[in-house]
Amino acid sequence: MEYIYNEQTKGAPVFVLLHGTGGTERDLLSLAELLNPSYNVLAIRGNVQENGMNRYFKRYGEGQYDWEDLAFRGKELSVFIEEKSKEYGFKLEDTVLVGFSNGSNIAIQMMLEQPKVFKKAALFAPMYPADVEEKQDFTDTKIFLSLGKGDPVVPASESERVISLFTERGADVTTAWVNGHSLTQEGAVKAKNWLNQ
Repeated sequence: MEYIYNEQTKGAPVFVLLHGTGGTERDLLSLAELLNPSYNVLAIRGNVQENGMNRYFKRYGEGQYDWEDLAFRGKELSVFIEEKSKEYGFKLEDTVLVGFSNGSNIAIQMMLEQPKVFKKAALFAPMYPADVEEKQDFTDTKIFLSLGKGDPVVPASESERVISLFTERGADVTTAWVNGHSLTQEGAVKAKNWLNQ
């Protein structure tokens, strides 16, 4: 997988940056800088191609996930992050998943798969259109969700589903509502306040 690792401060938490469809590992670097410039950064490019656009997992159409591929890619990405943690000497529990859209969605998958490992995330425009039967324990999990009013990609009901996914499992959830399917300055500043409170 293509990636960037930037170490700012030895032993500081590590942002794991996960871009949206068609993005690259560079897309969220400025967001990381805004959120906390002293944190280290592991930015990863999705290794699935959709019409020449980078993604983290396959889909059949808008909001129609290839669930088998998502499960496989989620494990693959978790293993990659674990390998990098050993290579660069950071702890997995010190990671903060930061995702936009497709990146948020694979972050949710990894958190559901490994609730004891990934305990902090800032997710922008997430969607996870499935009823999850397993009741993971998220009581130690802190999550920031930036959700879109009038989002043309994620219906309001799906945003509410993501909120419920975390609250029903005991996570500490902070939400911000912005306009559309976007990563706004307003949402980013609220995420910064959440992270550094």
